Amino acid sequence: MLAAERRQKIADQAMLEKRVLVAELAQMYKVTEETIRRDLEKLEKEGIVNRTYGGAIVTRQSSEDLPFATRNATNQDIKMKIAFKALDLIQNGDTLMIDPSSTAYELLKQLNKKQNLTVITNSVEALHELAGQDIQLISTGGTLRNRSLSLVGPVAQDTVQKYHVDKVIISCKAISAEKGVMDSNEPECELKKRMIQQGSQVILLVDHTKFDKASFVQLSDLEQIHVLVTDEKPSDDWLAKLADLGIEVIY
Repeated sequence: MLAAERRQKIADQAMLEKRVLVAELAQMYKVTEETIRRDLEKLEKEGIVNRTYGGAIVTRQSSEDLPFATRNATNQDIKMKIAFKALDLIQNGDTLMIDPSSTAYELLKQLNKKQNLTVITNSVEALHELAGQDIQLISTGGTLRNRSLSLVGPVAQDTVQKYHVDKVIISCKAISAEKGVMDSNEPECELKKRMIQQGSQVILLVDHTKFDKASFVQLSDLEQIHVLVTDEKPSDDWLAKLADLGIEVIY
């Protein structure tokens, strides 16, 4: 396991359990305690945890969400794998709504392979990435969230509700069989809820580490998702659950 992937898993565990212990993490990942301490030191510098004697606790800020730069730098290979699979779902001439997630951002970077697309997004990074490409680009406008480089609020919500699109593409922080699709902050979650209402098809991009997890706020019921794209085959229980709901699974 790469160090970056291990740190991401530690961060996920910290956010879920609110506290992690050095000794337990060292045993879990079969590395030295010193290695885990270095991981926690890096996560502390990123604002995700505060180190304590023998471990670390999640920061209040990280229970809300991680900075876009931090999210974008982790699990790049996984996100690219999901993005390439999702690209096959997009047809020339599609109209799309795309959220500001780092996984969706990887997909955005591949859209120049398609033709005659219209993209509506609240991602500041997406606006920069797609500028100058042969894509009709519509910004939601709204209030800037510096931490996630996203636009939110009433202006963004009003813009989203003016359009109906072929496909809505979103990601999330966690997915639970009981609680559905969950995310880390309410302003973005409210806008994504409105996006979901405006699409003929809702595509969820979610990597394998987010299954059977919980996050701060519910984004949607599982029933609202039409296609789930992930990087590894989900468990048999999950495949049966998603099949019962009529959700197409791509992995």
